[in-house]
Amino acid sequence: MGLLRFPVIRAAALLILMLAGSSAFADLKIGFVHAAQLLEKAPQAQQASEMLDKEFESREQELVESQRNLKQLEERLLRDGSVLDEQERVKLEREVVAHRREIKRAQDDFREDFNLRRNQELAKLQKLIRQVILELAKSEKFDLIVSDGVVYASDAVNITNLILTKLGQLAAEKP
Repeated sequence: MGLLRFPVIRAAALLILMLAGSSAFADLKIGFVHAAQLLEKAPQAQQASEMLDKEFESREQELVESQRNLKQLEERLLRDGSVLDEQERVKLEREVVAHRREIKRAQDDFREDFNLRRNQELAKLQKLIRQVILELAKSEKFDLIVSDGVVYASDAVNITNLILTKLGQLAAEKP
Protein backbone atom coordinates (compact mmCIF):
# COMPACT_ATOMS: atom_id res chain seq x y z
CA MET A 1 0.00 0.00 0.00
CA GLY A 2 2.81 2.43 0.71
CA LEU A 3 4.75 1.56 -2.44
CA LEU A 4 3.71 4.74 -4.19
CA ARG A 5 5.66 6.77 -1.68
CA PHE A 6 8.82 5.85 -3.59
CA PRO A 7 9.48 8.33 -6.46
CA VAL A 8 10.56 5.64 -8.95
CA ILE A 9 7.40 3.61 -8.48
CA ARG A 10 5.27 6.76 -8.56
CA ALA A 11 6.94 7.83 -11.83
CA ALA A 12 6.45 4.36 -13.33
CA ALA A 13 2.79 4.39 -12.36
CA LEU A 14 2.37 7.84 -13.87
CA LEU A 15 4.07 6.72 -17.08
CA ILE A 16 1.81 3.68 -17.33
CA LEU A 17 -1.24 5.87 -16.76
CA MET A 18 -0.10 8.33 -19.43
CA LEU A 19 0.55 5.54 -21.90
CA ALA A 20 -2.75 3.88 -21.08
CA GLY A 21 -4.39 5.96 -23.78
CA SER A 22 -2.15 4.55 -26.46
CA SER A 23 -3.18 1.45 -28.40
CA ALA A 24 -0.37 -0.62 -26.84
CA PHE A 25 -1.99 -0.20 -23.46
CA ALA A 26 -5.64 -0.31 -24.51
CA ASP A 27 -6.23 -3.49 -22.52
CA LEU A 28 -4.50 -2.24 -19.38
CA LYS A 29 -6.61 -3.01 -16.31
CA ILE A 30 -6.11 -0.49 -13.50
CA GLY A 31 -7.66 -0.41 -10.07
CA PHE A 32 -7.65 2.09 -7.22
CA VAL A 33 -7.88 1.25 -3.51
CA HIS A 34 -8.74 3.85 -0.88
CA ALA A 35 -6.47 2.56 1.90
CA ALA A 36 -7.81 4.78 4.69
CA GLN A 37 -11.36 3.66 3.95
CA LEU A 38 -10.29 0.01 4.12
CA LEU A 39 -8.57 0.53 7.46
CA GLU A 40 -11.65 2.29 8.78
CA LYS A 41 -14.41 0.05 7.44
CA ALA A 42 -12.89 -3.43 7.38
CA PRO A 43 -14.72 -5.78 9.77
CA GLN A 44 -11.33 -6.85 11.09
CA ALA A 45 -10.70 -3.24 12.21
CA GLN A 46 -13.88 -3.29 14.29
CA GLN A 47 -12.96 -6.68 15.73
CA ALA A 48 -9.48 -5.44 16.65
CA SER A 49 -10.93 -2.34 18.28
CA GLU A 50 -13.35 -4.40 20.37
CA MET A 51 -10.56 -6.79 21.35
CA LEU A 52 -8.32 -3.91 22.46
CA ASP A 53 -11.17 -2.39 24.46
CA LYS A 54 -11.67 -5.67 26.30
CA GLU A 55 -7.94 -6.19 26.78
CA PHE A 56 -7.42 -2.77 28.36
CA GLU A 57 -10.77 -2.36 30.12
CA SER A 58 -9.59 -3.44 33.58
CA ARG A 59 -6.53 -1.17 33.49
CA GLU A 60 -8.69 1.74 32.40
CA GLN A 61 -11.07 1.08 35.30
CA GLU A 62 -8.11 1.03 37.69
CA LEU A 63 -7.03 4.43 36.40
CA VAL A 64 -10.52 5.83 36.84
CA GLU A 65 -10.62 4.50 40.40
CA SER A 66 -7.20 5.99 41.17
CA GLN A 67 -8.34 9.35 39.84
CA ARG A 68 -11.45 9.14 41.99
CA ASN A 69 -9.28 8.42 45.05
CA LEU A 70 -7.01 11.35 44.22
CA LYS A 71 -9.99 13.65 43.92
CA GLN A 72 -11.18 12.55 47.37
CA LEU A 73 -7.73 13.23 48.83
CA GLU A 74 -7.63 16.68 47.22
CA GLU A 75 -11.11 17.48 48.52
CA ARG A 76 -10.09 16.36 51.99
CA LEU A 77 -7.00 18.57 51.84
CA LEU A 78 -9.08 21.57 50.78
CA ARG A 79 -11.79 20.91 53.34
CA ASP A 80 -9.64 19.93 56.33
CA GLY A 81 -6.26 21.45 55.47
CA SER A 82 -6.79 24.53 57.58
CA VAL A 83 -7.87 22.58 60.68
CA LEU A 84 -5.24 19.83 60.52
CA ASP A 85 -2.07 20.26 62.49
CA GLU A 86 1.02 21.11 60.42
CA GLN A 87 2.44 17.58 60.39
CA GLU A 88 -0.81 15.95 59.25
CA ARG A 89 -1.39 18.63 56.57
CA VAL A 90 2.15 18.15 55.16
CA LYS A 91 1.65 14.38 55.20
CA LEU A 92 -1.64 14.73 53.31
CA GLU A 93 -0.05 17.13 50.78
CA ARG A 94 2.76 14.64 50.14
CA GLU A 95 0.24 11.87 49.75
CA VAL A 96 -1.64 13.93 47.13
CA VAL A 97 1.59 14.67 45.22
CA ALA A 98 2.68 11.02 45.35
CA HIS A 99 -0.75 9.88 44.18
CA ARG A 100 -0.63 12.35 41.25
CA ARG A 101 2.78 11.04 40.21
CA GLU A 102 1.58 7.46 40.45
CA ILE A 103 -1.47 8.21 38.30
CA LYS A 104 0.62 10.07 35.72
CA ARG A 105 3.04 7.15 35.50
CA ALA A 106 0.17 4.66 35.21
CA GLN A 107 -1.49 6.77 32.50
CA ASP A 108 1.75 7.00 30.54
CA ASP A 109 2.28 3.23 30.83
CA PHE A 110 -1.32 2.59 29.80
CA ARG A 111 -1.07 4.89 26.78
CA GLU A 112 2.26 3.37 25.71
CA ASP A 113 1.00 -0.22 26.06
CA PHE A 114 -2.26 0.60 24.29
CA ASN A 115 -0.48 2.31 21.38
CA LEU A 116 1.94 -0.60 21.06
CA ARG A 117 -0.91 -3.13 20.89
CA ARG A 118 -2.94 -0.93 18.54
CA ASN A 119 0.06 -0.65 16.21
CA GLN A 120 0.50 -4.44 16.31
CA GLU A 121 -3.13 -4.96 15.35
CA LEU A 122 -2.90 -2.28 12.66
CA ALA A 123 0.16 -3.99 11.17
CA LYS A 124 -1.72 -7.32 11.07
CA LEU A 125 -4.68 -5.63 9.37
CA GLN A 126 -2.45 -3.88 6.83
CA LYS A 127 -0.77 -7.19 6.02
CA LEU A 128 -4.17 -8.86 5.55
CA ILE A 129 -5.41 -6.02 3.34
CA ARG A 130 -2.27 -6.21 1.21
CA GLN A 131 -2.73 -9.98 0.87
CA VAL A 132 -6.37 -9.58 -0.19
CA ILE A 133 -5.44 -6.88 -2.72
CA LEU A 134 -2.70 -9.06 -4.19
CA GLU A 135 -5.03 -12.08 -4.42
CA LEU A 136 -7.71 -9.96 -6.08
CA ALA A 137 -5.18 -8.43 -8.48
CA LYS A 138 -4.09 -11.89 -9.60
CA SER A 139 -7.54 -13.44 -9.79
CA GLU A 140 -9.08 -10.46 -11.63
CA LYS A 141 -5.97 -9.94 -13.79
CA PHE A 142 -5.24 -6.34 -12.82
CA ASP A 143 -2.14 -4.82 -14.37
CA LEU A 144 -1.85 -2.02 -11.82
CA ILE A 145 -3.50 -1.19 -8.51
CA VAL A 146 -2.72 2.19 -6.98
CA SER A 147 -3.51 3.63 -3.59
CA ASP A 148 -1.95 6.56 -1.71
CA GLY A 149 -0.99 9.68 -3.58
CA VAL A 150 -3.83 9.51 -6.11
CA VAL A 151 -5.56 12.83 -6.72
CA TYR A 152 -8.60 11.38 -8.45
CA ALA A 153 -9.95 7.94 -9.27
CA SER A 154 -13.29 7.35 -10.95
CA ASP A 155 -15.72 4.77 -9.66
CA ALA A 156 -14.86 2.66 -12.70
CA VAL A 157 -11.39 1.89 -11.28
CA ASN A 158 -12.18 2.15 -7.55
CA ILE A 159 -12.09 -1.40 -6.19
CA THR A 160 -12.23 -0.44 -2.50
CA ASN A 161 -15.73 -1.88 -2.01
CA LEU A 162 -14.65 -5.11 -3.69
CA ILE A 163 -11.77 -5.41 -1.22
CA LEU A 164 -14.13 -4.63 1.67
CA THR A 165 -16.43 -7.41 0.47
CA LYS A 166 -13.52 -9.87 0.43
CA LEU A 167 -12.46 -8.74 3.92
CA GLY A 168 -16.05 -9.22 5.08
CA GLN A 169 -16.04 -12.75 3.72
CA LEU A 170 -12.78 -13.49 5.52
CA ALA A 171 -14.18 -12.06 8.75
CA ALA A 172 -17.27 -14.26 8.45
CA GLU A 173 -15.07 -17.32 7.97
CA LYS A 174 -12.96 -16.55 11.07
CA PRO A 175 -15.17 -15.46 13.96
